[in-house]
Amino acid sequence: MGVQPISAGRRRRFARRVVAWYALNGRDLPWRKTTDPYAIVVSEILLQQTQVRRVIPFYERFLSTYPTVEALARAPLEEIRQVTDPLGYKVRGRWLKEMALEVAEARSGYFPRTLPELRRLKGVGRYTAGAVMSFAFHEDAPILDTNVARVLTRYFGLQQARRPALWALAGDVIPRGEAHRLNQALMDLGAMVCVARRPRCSTCPVQRGCVTTAGSPPAAARRRRRAAASGRSRSRSPQS
Repeated sequence: MGVQPISAGRRRRFARRVVAWYALNGRDLPWRKTTDPYAIVVSEILLQQTQVRRVIPFYERFLSTYPTVEALARAPLEEIRQVTDPLGYKVRGRWLKEMALEVAEARSGYFPRTLPELRRLKGVGRYTAGAVMSFAFHEDAPILDTNVARVLTRYFGLQQARRPALWALAGDVIPRGEAHRLNQALMDLGAMVCVARRPRCSTCPVQRGCVTTAGSPPAAARRRRRAAASGRSRSRSPQS
């Protein structure tokens, strides 16, 4: 299912409120203090299939042990895995090693600066490539993880939308030059407020205008049910 056109004004209001909320409430995470694409790729690969709070000490230890992509490329795989395997999802050590070899040897230590080239690196999918483009290079590339998808589907009432349509919307809501802020903001909003169970709608910066609230069905469906219930009530009223 595609996404019905959403007005530019509504997209702007949504983005503005989310970014303003993030400026006051965003999480203080170590990988947000750098624009080094190497550090950002490391953080994104470590974050896969893992909770943020578990990743922080592994990320800090990893960069302390392998501060540059060249240092990682020189390291034996088994040594790398001793750092990454305790985090679980044990393929990530191999991905990091292969990514480092590609960048250090074939690219002279420079990371690609386009989405297609980034996606050819080991362990770098569409989401991670978008993260590098927006957080390291400040390009207006979208990201779409579980948290971002949940915020977009609830706010815009798109529970039946397919993944490609949500990717397109994630790009459409980005104000020019603001992807690095909005992408982080959407992730935090989904992780902290618009959570999967018992969303904290009363503290949500975009509660006004949200089609879906507190896990309820979209507002249009609620209105239809109320209208139907009202009609049934009138039909059962005693005749005068």
